[in-house]
Amino acid sequence: MPTSHSSDTDRAAGTGDAEPLPPRLLRRWEMGAPEEASPLDAGPGRRCWRVGAAAGTFFLREYASPDRRRVLFRHGVTAALDAAGLPVLAPVPARGGRTLVTSAGRGYVLHPWVGGRGRGGLELTFAQCEALGGLLGRLHAALDELTPPVQQSMLVPTPRAADAASAVEAMLRDVPGDGDGTDFDALTGRRLRERRGLLAEFAGHQPPDIEVSTVGHLHGSFHAGHLRYGGAGNVTAVLGWDGLTTGPVAGEVVRSAARLFACEDERGLDLDRVQAFIRGHRSAFPLDAGQIQSAVHREWWERLCDVAPLRDRYLGDTGTGGRGPASLVNWWSAQLERTLDAFAAPYTAGYADAPGDSPAYG
Repeated sequence: MPTSHSSDTDRAAGTGDAEPLPPRLLRRWEMGAPEEASPLDAGPGRRCWRVGAAAGTFFLREYASPDRRRVLFRHGVTAALDAAGLPVLAPVPARGGRTLVTSAGRGYVLHPWVGGRGRGGLELTFAQCEALGGLLGRLHAALDELTPPVQQSMLVPTPRAADAASAVEAMLRDVPGDGDGTDFDALTGRRLRERRGLLAEFAGHQPPDIEVSTVGHLHGSFHAGHLRYGGAGNVTAVLGWDGLTTGPVAGEVVRSAARLFACEDERGLDLDRVQAFIRGHRSAFPLDAGQIQSAVHREWWERLCDVAPLRDRYLGDTGTGGRGPASLVNWWSAQLERTLDAFAAPYTAGYADAPGDSPAYG
């Protein structure tokens, strides 16, 4: 990282960026003389920088239209989790104590720069999967303790198979008919018809709108892209707290496991790693087998009715919802009973001591 101060002001303002940072913005934090603000690739409509300064390296994020109340609530939560010893990065307060700094109508938040590397869930040993589940459980326990109570009776709307089937029919109309298109068009039509068939076959398996389950504040997006690991394989930071929300805790456990341990091919979910992950979560924030199975049922159903990944993959649109490969739906539908049992297995008496005997632990 450059350390010359010959053009300190220009560098701190993000020279070369299409829209530079407001002048003197970085000096509102007690970080010493800023040396460089390097724009990062943050996706469309988002701007972030890596900031080098005398006091260290930082991550700066811009909010074009910040919801002040929501942002400050999130800051209070992450600061409390950080103070509780969890690997969560609290925002750096500015000189006046504010964590959300406004300038030219936009909001800015500064965080310490986090080291470590990303790791896919399938790279983890069983012991690491269990430790990761335990971390999510400790986060849930801390969120339950540190945040206001959430109403225990929640209406969780359920997607309708008929709506999804109608969307698939509309998508099929955009695909050239047999013999009129490319091989990819033929594959697209086949995948869409497969989903239409599954929606018809499982139309009677819709979960109820109301679930009786433990609810609370949730991370909202606990997956590999928001986890950083140290050299010893431990998690050094849980990122992505913009998704902080409320809902059934079991839903986040199942959703996270499905994203972390999904294969990109016909193997579907790595259920051994799933079970280790849920075993770890149970040790820190126990639920029960019924809640886990209900959450599995709902997650599978929501994926079955979510046709956006098909449109993204085959028709070139966006909006996958972050659920992972659409191909998982076929496997999960064929293995529904097996997954219901496998996810809930860590809550059964016979499972209690068995996993530790596996050579994958270690």
